[in-house]
Amino acid sequence: MKTEPSFRESVDIMFNRAVALMDLSPGLEQKIRVCNSTYTVRFGVRLRGKIETFTGYRSVHSEHMEPVKGGIRFAMGVNQDEVEALAALMTYKCALVQTPFGGSKGGLRIDPREWNVHEMELITRRFAYELIKRDLINPSQNVPAPDMGTGEREMAWITDQYRRMNTTDINAAACVTGKPINGGGIQGRVEATGRGVQYALREFFRYEEDKAKANMSGTLDGKKVIVQGLGNVGYHAAKFLSEEDGCKIVAVIERDGAVLNPDGLAIEFLKEHIALTGGVKGFSGGTYVENGAAVLEEECDILIPAAMEGVINLSNAKNIKAKMIIEAANGPVTAGADEILNKMGVVIIPDMYANAGGVTVSYFEWVKNLGHIRFGRISRRQEEARHQLLLDELERLSNDPAITWELSENFKRQYLRGAGELELVRSGLDDTMRESYQSMREVWHTNDKVHDLRIAAYLVSINRVAASYRSKGL
Repeated sequence: MKTEPSFRESVDIMFNRAVALMDLSPGLEQKIRVCNSTYTVRFGVRLRGKIETFTGYRSVHSEHMEPVKGGIRFAMGVNQDEVEALAALMTYKCALVQTPFGGSKGGLRIDPREWNVHEMELITRRFAYELIKRDLINPSQNVPAPDMGTGEREMAWITDQYRRMNTTDINAAACVTGKPINGGGIQGRVEATGRGVQYALREFFRYEEDKAKANMSGTLDGKKVIVQGLGNVGYHAAKFLSEEDGCKIVAVIERDGAVLNPDGLAIEFLKEHIALTGGVKGFSGGTYVENGAAVLEEECDILIPAAMEGVINLSNAKNIKAKMIIEAANGPVTAGADEILNKMGVVIIPDMYANAGGVTVSYFEWVKNLGHIRFGRISRRQEEARHQLLLDELERLSNDPAITWELSENFKRQYLRGAGELELVRSGLDDTMRESYQSMREVWHTNDKVHDLRIAAYLVSINRVAASYRSKGL
């Protein structure tokens, strides 16, 4: 019986499939493959009258560009293999979407639900202290971000800890991304990964040839979608696809089961229900199914795994009925399942592209912090003034009795509005997702040996990393 590879083994298998199609020297191939360094820290914090010891990791996969970039996750399943695999994915992801970072990742073995807010702050600050003093958090060397179990709150604590230890660093705010707006963050960061999933699907649906490979046609409007995991990423992807693109979210899978509605679930109400009750059970807008994993095998057009790695594996891959899968989570499809699904004709939009919205907008936040100015602050009113000049001239012309047209109030209002930070962030993200898809697509359609988007993504990424190392003289 075929055994299931671990998450790290899956990443290595995908890497091997790609480099087999490339002309890399063995030395350069090995340099790109290996993880440069992993720091393991065990630290104690006095909590509830005794000392609790925690284990954390920060892994640096590649420094072909610096700083290195990658999230910090808080979860009981965190281990060195997982962190190193995620760091490798970050290297390839950053190369694919052309953000100027190497790959890194961090994790702390902890269940955040077991500790109150004050205790979590003490633990987070001590973990940050251990990393900061070794330059494993630094605006020019290593820039973390939120991941599973962390968010704006933890990033604000880490930033403050860095400031306390580096009181004269004018760029201190750039030591992490994913901060709250009033703590140096950027508008659009919280929604970024989910928004990126939406933009990725929109780009895919622009190409008739690509839709045909997934046995689909038309637009996103009316497409049936199943979302696994309604956390930050799954929620925003589901919200934007249903509200802006007309998709029907026919099922949502959570820890306690799944809820189905063939007419489409009301995502906002479901999110509120989960926040109140901790799960989907009891939601009045759909039918509850206790065995959530089985719902992955329901018929749909698009399946969005947006939670943990390895949810689609050798045990269920043959039963998947989705026409396409977009990996909003990291590594939700194992290497073995990937092989099965490709043979079945299921199109997979790979994680290193599909969930790159987070690191893309993190890049914008980092640039904003280094520039010490909000995007749009200098140019917005000048842009509006130029638009006003044009409208004034058109209004003057429309007063001519020979001209029968007039400008609608809605057009004038929209045209006159200059782009603020959120609009510029979304524009930059949309452009990034479009260009990155096109770079994968070109390989997918022009290389006879490339039969899926994942290998195409790896080929694009590894080529860029290799070019970077060669430019350094390696």
